[in-house]
Amino acid sequence: MAIQEGEVINCWSAPRSLSTSLMYSFAQRDDIEVLDEPLYANFLRITGIERPYRNELLSNMSSDGNKVIKEVIFGPMEKKYRYCKHMAKQRLPNLSDDLMKRGKHFILIRNPLNILPSFDKVSPPSFLELGLGDLVSIYSELCKVGKPPPVIDAEDLKNDPEETLRHLCHDLGIPFQSSMLKWEAGPKPFDGIWAPWWYSSVHKSMGFQASRAYPVPFPLALYDLLEQSLPFYKLLRRHVRLTSSLQPPSPAPTLPVPANEKILVWVGDELVPREDAKVSVFDSVVQGGDAVWEGLRIYDGKIFKLNEHLDRLFDSAKALAFLNFPSHEAIKEAIFTTLNSNGMLDNAHIRLTLTRGKKVTSGMSPAFNLYGCTLIVLAEWKPPVYDNSRGINLVTATTRRNSPNNVDSKIHHNNLINNILAKVEGNLANAGDAIMLDKDGFVSETNATNLFMVKKGIVYTPHADYCLPGITRATVERGSDIYP
Repeated sequence: MAIQEGEVINCWSAPRSLSTSLMYSFAQRDDIEVLDEPLYANFLRITGIERPYRNELLSNMSSDGNKVIKEVIFGPMEKKYRYCKHMAKQRLPNLSDDLMKRGKHFILIRNPLNILPSFDKVSPPSFLELGLGDLVSIYSELCKVGKPPPVIDAEDLKNDPEETLRHLCHDLGIPFQSSMLKWEAGPKPFDGIWAPWWYSSVHKSMGFQASRAYPVPFPLALYDLLEQSLPFYKLLRRHVRLTSSLQPPSPAPTLPVPANEKILVWVGDELVPREDAKVSVFDSVVQGGDAVWEGLRIYDGKIFKLNEHLDRLFDSAKALAFLNFPSHEAIKEAIFTTLNSNGMLDNAHIRLTLTRGKKVTSGMSPAFNLYGCTLIVLAEWKPPVYDNSRGINLVTATTRRNSPNNVDSKIHHNNLINNILAKVEGNLANAGDAIMLDKDGFVSETNATNLFMVKKGIVYTPHADYCLPGITRATVERGSDIYP
C-alpha cells in the first residue's frame, strides 16, 4: 500500500561523481525506494541536446518536468523515504519552486581532475555538461530558503565510505544502515535507460572502492576546462562537513579580530575575497622570500607617513634590483581602493608587499622573472600590537641580527627568518618580544621594532647598522636629542 506522506531525499551532483554508486548504496536500505534522474526527459526536451538514447528516453519517461515533480518525485510512496538522484544541470528554469522547497537535499561533489577524464571516455565534456555552475546555484538557493544542504566529496566516499555515510545520514536526520556499504554487481531494475552507455564501471562494482594511489595522466586537451571548473568545486569543497553527535569536527581557529573573516585583499591587479587571496607557487616570495614590504597604520582616515613608506618600499625594491614595478600612484590607488572597499578608515593596518613577481620556471635567477612585480595590499582591522599603558616584557634572544655583509638590514626585505627565530624564543619564554643583538653583542632591535631608551630626558637608540632605520624612529629623532 502506498504511503501518502513520506520523505524525499534529493541528491544533486555533476556527472561521473559516484552518484550512481551512491544511489545503489541508498537502495540497499530497507526503508528507501530510489529514482534514477527523474528529470532527464524534461532536460532533453527543453535543451534539445542529442543522446544516442534520446528517442527511447522521451518515449518511456514523462518530459513534463512539473508533472514529474508533483506525481513522481513527491507522489505517493511505498516506503518511508524516496531517494532521487539528480544531475545539477537538469534543474532548469521551467521547473516549479516546490522542487527546492520540499524534501531534504544534499550535494555530492568531485574534483574535476577526476570527473573530466572519466566523462571524456563516454562523451566530449563541456562546462555546461558538467553543471558545476548549476551545482553552486542549487547550493545558494537552498541556503536562501533556509535549507543549507550537507555537502560530501566523492573522494571521501571512496576512501572512508562508512564514516562519510554515517555523517551524511546524521545530517539528513535518518539512521545509518550498514547495508549501504555493499551491493551486488550488475544492472539494477531501477537503472535509467541510459545505463548501458554510462554505468559499465559501476555495474562491475560491489561497493565503494578506495582511490588508486597514483592517477592516470590528465589529458592536456581538457586543461582549459579544468581551469574553468575548479573554482566551482573549490567553493563547494569549503562546505564539506563531516559532523556527527559522536565525532564533532575540529573547531576553526578563532581570528584575533573576527571582522577580518570577510575582507577584500588586493593581489596583483585586483581585489579578491580573503579565501582567494593567494599568489602563484612560481612567485618569487614563495620561491625564495624575494620581496619587500611595509607596514602602514590608518588613523582617523589618514595613513601615517604614506609617502615615506612608499619611498622606502621603492628604495628597497631598487636595492634588490627589481624591475617593472608599479608606480607610486598605482600603489596608492591600490591602497585606497582596498581601504575604501573594506570601509577601513581607522584602527586598521596594511601589510604592503611587493614581490619580484612570478617566474616562468622555478629557480633563484631573477632572469626567470618575466611577468613584472606582484603587489599585495593586505588591510586588516588591527589594534596596536603593544599595550602602551602597561608595556611589555622582553627577553634577549640568542639569534643575532644579520650583518650588512650578509643581507643589509636597511633593505626592508622579506628574508625575516632570523627575526622569526628570535620571536620563537620570545614565545617560548612567554615574553612580548625578543631583544636581538648584533654580531658584537650590542643591542640592535627587537624581533619586530626599533628600540629606544630614555635616560635623563635624552632619547637613546642603537646605531642603524644592523637594524632597519625605521620611519617612526626618524620621526622621533627629528623631535628629540638622540645619541649617538
